[in-house]
Amino acid sequence: MGVIGAGRVGAVLGAALAAAGHDVVAASGVSASSAERAARLLPGVPLLPADEVVAAADLVVLAVPDDTLAGLVAGLAETGAWRRGQLTFHTSGAHGLAVLAPAERAGVLALALHPAMTFSGAPEDADRLAGAPFGVTSRPEHRPVAETLVLEMGGEPFFVAEEDRRLYHAALVTGANHLVTLVAEAADLLRSAGVGEPARVLGPLLTAALDNGLRRGDRGLTGPVVRGDVGTVRDHLETLAERAPESVAAYVAMAQRTTERALAAGRLKRHEGAPLLDLLHDARDAHDADPAGSR
Repeated sequence: MGVIGAGRVGAVLGAALAAAGHDVVAASGVSASSAERAARLLPGVPLLPADEVVAAADLVVLAVPDDTLAGLVAGLAETGAWRRGQLTFHTSGAHGLAVLAPAERAGVLALALHPAMTFSGAPEDADRLAGAPFGVTSRPEHRPVAETLVLEMGGEPFFVAEEDRRLYHAALVTGANHLVTLVAEAADLLRSAGVGEPARVLGPLLTAALDNGLRRGDRGLTGPVVRGDVGTVRDHLETLAERAPESVAAYVAMAQRTTERALAAGRLKRHEGAPLLDLLHDARDAHDADPAGSR
């Protein structure tokens, strides 16, 4: 097995497959952090150029950024690096099988196996694979191979159609990446309000909110929007415009979507939601006209 991209994801998956009995013979990684991570998680494995990794391996793991994946696969095909009978999978959530077409034309069995998990580069990343869901896209006849590889890495496979791959990835980005931004934004606002340890305040609140959202969906909504408290939302907007103008747009966008979802779920009556939407539309227009908050 070879790993192209010994970064946060590739090195962890390589180590998991090695633990399952696969022989990792080569890896590639250009950054100092990748070299350090490979030395820690894939000890003794030589770091080689990508084409040499492919030449040495029967199973090739492609764990590179989304925007470089297509060029990498095509470039390896142009140089004749791929060979019939090889197996490869990429770890991109945004791509399905189409990006692997050049390898497939060379006779390679191609899979898309995306761990729906966040990796930070910390030692505990390896533990996060246990039971992690993997979004799998494959040819129907290759599903058993895909399932086996995911199970060997400690994950749980679920299948995503090729045409749904981008929507699937957008959903995960909304839930995970945007969540981190939301938490960091809330923590910054608390610090501005004089709260010295925002994590102590946010931890219990966000844990409960996440549990409510996962278990109850829109029925778990709480706060001024779902109560129709226009005055409170107006006060928030005025305070943010004065104290944290860079946060206004995000507050407006989230409050508007919250209002829309509360209306659709029947948590908010139409006559309660209309004033909120009017207020938020006016706030968005005002912010767009003066994004620096100098009004």
